[in-house]
Amino acid sequence: MQSNATTPQEYVDSLPDDRKSAINELRKVILENLPSGFTEVMSYGMIGYVIPHSIYPDGYHCNPSLPLPFMNVASQKNFIAVYHMGIYANEDIMKWFTGEYPKHVKTKPDMGKSCLRFKKSNEIPFKLIGELASKMSPKDWISLYESLYKNKRRDI
Repeated sequence: MQSNATTPQEYVDSLPDDRKSAINELRKVILENLPSGFTEVMSYGMIGYVIPHSIYPDGYHCNPSLPLPFMNVASQKNFIAVYHMGIYANEDIMKWFTGEYPKHVKTKPDMGKSCLRFKKSNEIPFKLIGELASKMSPKDWISLYESLYKNKRRDI
């Protein structure tokens, strides 16, 4: 569910009470662990962590007016979602995460390509999400992004 909120705090304030604390805790651990250079913004109707145009002027190849996305946090209809492009794009990070996950949570991860879905907020591995946020610097993400995505459309 996309929000019309214009700031991350406005987004949190619009959530039902049972989701606010989990989203606030996710924001806290991400911001405490995210390498310098990422910025917290509203992105695609969710809380986003992006590489701003001041660092990466080219922006996102699908829409260069947008900053380069990296992570998002959202309160969806039936779950809380964390989207992390590093899991999708970097096999080593995916292997690390899926290996660490059982050390934090008893259930199997509910995952899509870049999406982690948590139906119960008390099962969110906040510490692990913080570690995940720390795994890739803006420089690392830009390099990987450019090698995998940026110029692929021009090659067709």
